[in-house]
Amino acid sequence: MKQDELFALLRRRGYLWPSAEIYGGVQGLYDYGPLGAELKRRIEESWRAWFVGLSEDYYWIDPAEIVPEAVVRASGHLENFTDPEVTCGQCHRAFRADTVLESSRPEGVDGLGATQIGELLAAAKARCPNCGSTDLSVPRPFNMMFPLTMGVGDGERAYLRPETAQSSYLAFARMWEVGRKALPLGIAVVGRAYRNEIAPRQVLFRMRAFTQAELQIFFDPASFPVPLASVADLALPVVRAARRESGDDHVVRTTVASLVADGGIPEFYAYHLAHTYRFFRDVLGVPGDRIRLWEKSDTERAFYNRIQFDVEVDLPSLGGFKEIGAVHYRGDYDLGRHAAGSKKDLTVAKPDGTGRLLPHVLELTFGPDRALWMLADVGLAVEGERTVWKLPGHLAPATVGVFPLIRKAHAAFAQSLARQLVLDGIRVDLDTAGTIGKRYARADEAGTPYCVTVDGTTVDPASAEPGTVTLRERDSKTQRRVRADELGPILRGVQQPPRPEPVPVSPTAPESG
Repeated sequence: MKQDELFALLRRRGYLWPSAEIYGGVQGLYDYGPLGAELKRRIEESWRAWFVGLSEDYYWIDPAEIVPEAVVRASGHLENFTDPEVTCGQCHRAFRADTVLESSRPEGVDGLGATQIGELLAAAKARCPNCGSTDLSVPRPFNMMFPLTMGVGDGERAYLRPETAQSSYLAFARMWEVGRKALPLGIAVVGRAYRNEIAPRQVLFRMRAFTQAELQIFFDPASFPVPLASVADLALPVVRAARRESGDDHVVRTTVASLVADGGIPEFYAYHLAHTYRFFRDVLGVPGDRIRLWEKSDTERAFYNRIQFDVEVDLPSLGGFKEIGAVHYRGDYDLGRHAAGSKKDLTVAKPDGTGRLLPHVLELTFGPDRALWMLADVGLAVEGERTVWKLPGHLAPATVGVFPLIRKAHAAFAQSLARQLVLDGIRVDLDTAGTIGKRYARADEAGTPYCVTVDGTTVDPASAEPGTVTLRERDSKTQRRVRADELGPILRGVQQPPRPEPVPVSPTAPESG
């Protein structure tokens, strides 16, 4: 589907719509309806189970969304959290420079200065995306943070957090004290971040308020044991930066073991990159041939990153591969900056008792909003006269639709069955409106894996199969009779997501001066 068609379907079904829609909507802000909110919650819970479940020393926290100015000054956001902005001299609309250059330079402008970007705009004879004029201003940095004032009068300068990562860095010292005082230590946050995008676009991909799911793993670079053997033979679809710079941007399937032995990637990084790839393929159900792991070069990646692979998925609705997540090796930049800014000692005892170290950070980052759009692009298909969303069962907003064939005759049994299934932990959609065909169509479009129809045979004690219902499977459309009291185990199995293999627990660090 095209972008407009996909968004129209999601809006019609109540998955999401523009915020303040009755006032014309707000660019870059969206509200989630019942189906969308449930699907997004399932995505977030699956991410949390897969990544935080990696270790007993990985924790989930829920920090504040407002940070004082001192935090973003120390982190570098006051100075560096900018996008290059150009303004049209004719229509006076502002745009990100990389958006204007998208067709001529799809790799973006990361790492380039204003002068270099200006030269690219001139060479490409770039035009305003709105009116087509070539009268574009010189690129200039635009800080994307939302400022606010806390307190009365002049108050204290603060900001809505531009990323959830900073919350984990601020919490590290406290989490070290309340945890086992062991490395690696993981701190995960799933919550809102805020960015004043110059020109929000592509629906859920450039938003001003969005959800991030991020795990920051604090570790000793000299000792980060991972079970590499468990993924050593897994072939990853990688695009290496060095090969791209020589003109070859094709995906090459490379085993994890080869990335370590021949590609210069540390074991701890390769293991978590593989684990992230498996999350997209095995948990979210994205076909492996639609995923690529795109390595950023020295000039493309953020200045604090030592290694960066973006997880990109091919999304025809948005014109090709788009970033949904990433794995960043950030070194000790973050704790170093906050140690200097706060004047606090953030070093910890080494596991072997030989001194102290400032932990390095491995960041696993993921966009739940983008993932929702990705699942729609990947899973929604038109098959003849029906539209079906082939969502993995553990992600579907409802696991089963319960339909009385005739409302007056069969509704009581259907309502009782629905209540029992809910008590059994099953996500149920009880639908009594319209023909059974229309109800099947609504369930298929919403991604519901199974439908149950209550009919005359179900409620008639003298029938051949009393107490049975028709169980219909979404993808194959096959139907079979099943006893109503046997539905629970069948449907609970559908709701269970894959689980990760935990990494070994690290020894507790010795007390040190």
